[in-house]
Amino acid sequence: MFVSFGPGDDVLHSNPFMQEEVEYNLIHLIAGNKEAMRLKTEENDLIFAHAAGRNSWLWLSPELAEERRHSLVRQLAEMLADRELPGVTGTPETGKLFADAYSKLNGKSYHVRMMMEAYHCPQVQMPHGVSGKLQQAEAGDIPLIAGYLAGFVQDCFGMESAPEDHLDYAAEVTESGKLRLWIDRDQPVSMVNLAHQSARYARINEVYTPHEFRKHGYASAAVAALCAELLSKDITPMLYADAANPDSNKVYQSVGFKRTGSIVDLRFQ
Repeated sequence: MFVSFGPGDDVLHSNPFMQEEVEYNLIHLIAGNKEAMRLKTEENDLIFAHAAGRNSWLWLSPELAEERRHSLVRQLAEMLADRELPGVTGTPETGKLFADAYSKLNGKSYHVRMMMEAYHCPQVQMPHGVSGKLQQAEAGDIPLIAGYLAGFVQDCFGMESAPEDHLDYAAEVTESGKLRLWIDRDQPVSMVNLAHQSARYARINEVYTPHEFRKHGYASAAVAALCAELLSKDITPMLYADAANPDSNKVYQSVGFKRTGSIVDLRFQ
């Protein structure tokens, strides 16, 4: 019933999956992880992807009949009953369907950790009147970026951390050439990261502006500039935004991002 798949599998380029590819874009990243559990049905109507220590992701074809949808999820939950899963991520309906089945088998409960909106940007709208330019971060920026990351984690997850805790990751993303800084008057004022790129999409994350530089349009300008760069290469930018943060959603919408659907992060307990 379930077989393994890899990053070049047909299921990731099938029409049903591409209908929801923005919502499920992170599956591309997990598919490239050889250590992850990567399962699909032979009929290409289900994908389950789980990297150790992370939430699993579950996609069900939107073309599935309700009976088969429930049957597949029940079989998957039974197969994974002895596997400790932190949680599951998917569309609200799919996530709840699996969480109900898996929790029942394990005597667990679950809760919504976060509801996310999935966006893509088919055409960018550059903001006007924002001074500065986007440039690639350099080695000398690593301590600054570590501080930005501490602020980002605080804003997004309410978790306090020291800049020193983020130095290794700051060095990693800087050396990868994916992290960009918006520079105004020779001073970094905002950051944006190109997290991952697949055949059709590039995922943007870690958009952050320190409090003292906010309300100047720097984040909008940084995101828009990166989007323009990606679109010029025929790659569509996409991202996930916390549904509970209307300000960030407005920023993305203002530069051309269009909502495609919702994704729920469910955690077992």
